[in-house]
Amino acid sequence: MAAKALSFDVGDYVVYPKHGVGRVIELQRSEIAGMQLELYVLRFEKERMTLRVPTNKAESVGMRQLSSDKTMREAMETLKGKPKVKRTMWSRRAQEYEAKINSGDLVSIAEVVRDLFRPDDQPEQSYSERQIFEAAASRLARELAAMEEVDEPKALVKIIDILKAAAPAYAKEKALA
Repeated sequence: MAAKALSFDVGDYVVYPKHGVGRVIELQRSEIAGMQLELYVLRFEKERMTLRVPTNKAESVGMRQLSSDKTMREAMETLKGKPKVKRTMWSRRAQEYEAKINSGDLVSIAEVVRDLFRPDDQPEQSYSERQIFEAAASRLARELAAMEEVDEPKALVKIIDILKAAAPAYAKEKALA
């Protein structure tokens, strides 16, 4: 058996691309279909979900440690950037946004948050836009919260504050166009 490239301990926070930030609550040995497997048991509090991931599959499914400070800074800088809204059909954009969120890549998730953010003075979002924005913002906030050891609502406030501070610059630019 090949040496494990990824190794997590009980209590570690990890990111599972499709579910976000979870915590390793147990290392388990199980016999499944006659094979002995070593499993990471992950707990996702927000979804009240437990997931078992074979240790030898952790890397191939994209499971990773929390992002580095450098990556988090890059994601926070991305939030300050100009929103990029493509003029394609919403269904196509929604698929692209979902793919970015499920990639688990922090900067890609920050791009979705930035692109779908609507300041108070802008028109309402559609229900599906709002759902995708909230999913991306929550995913980003959970990782920020785990890294800064605060709760998710505090991390979300920080993200929204960054977005609100950057929004007026682009609103002026749009008004001049």
